[in-house]
Amino acid sequence: MAFNPNNYKPATAKHLPVVLLLDVSGSMSGPKIDNLYDATNEMIKVFSDAASKEKIIDIAIITFGESVELHTPYTSVVDFKSRGLNPFLASGMTPLGTALRMAKDMIEDKETTPSNIYRPAVVLVSDGAPNDEWRGPLDNFKNDGRSSKCQRFAVAIGNDADDKMLKLFAEDDEHFFIAENASDIVDKFKQISMSVSVKAPSSVNNNISTNGLAFDNSSANKDDDDDEF
Repeated sequence: MAFNPNNYKPATAKHLPVVLLLDVSGSMSGPKIDNLYDATNEMIKVFSDAASKEKIIDIAIITFGESVELHTPYTSVVDFKSRGLNPFLASGMTPLGTALRMAKDMIEDKETTPSNIYRPAVVLVSDGAPNDEWRGPLDNFKNDGRSSKCQRFAVAIGNDADDKMLKLFAEDDEHFFIAENASDIVDKFKQISMSVSVKAPSSVNNNISTNGLAFDNSSANKDDDDDEF
């Protein structure tokens, strides 16, 4: 076969989406919301340090409280350095079901969350119990469509958090974290961000063990089924 220098192009970087589902209900006011903001900034810093020419980490933030808002659309961690992170405002109830529907719709939309990327990681953080119908949306998120392929983490804040619900969301017990007080939130976010940022070394064994936690950051082959990431 004839030599063709055009066949030797460097691989393009793949995106690793991280979706944060953050409870900003009234019970999160005070130190909790301040520490949640600090923890999110720390996560951005860790991801920024882990970014490379082969991996672009994008963060999207959905907040749920007085309303459910796309607080931040997918934004590269590098871009956060120039634009910064808008503050979180705590008020209202805990409409988790609506937040899960928004997150699922965002992940299912291939213009927003395209194919041929690393499998998204979704992190749910709450200090209380949902006040809307959440079981159906959670079941759909876990078992139907592209969202079922996501990595799922959950962080319970304080003694009033609905641990049972959060454990149902988490991929397994090792993906469930407890922040006993507001100051623990930063540490739990740091553990999650360090683990998510690990890149699978090969397509043969995609289970990476980091600090006792196993995560699958495998990217789908471009020839995979259309629903694969």
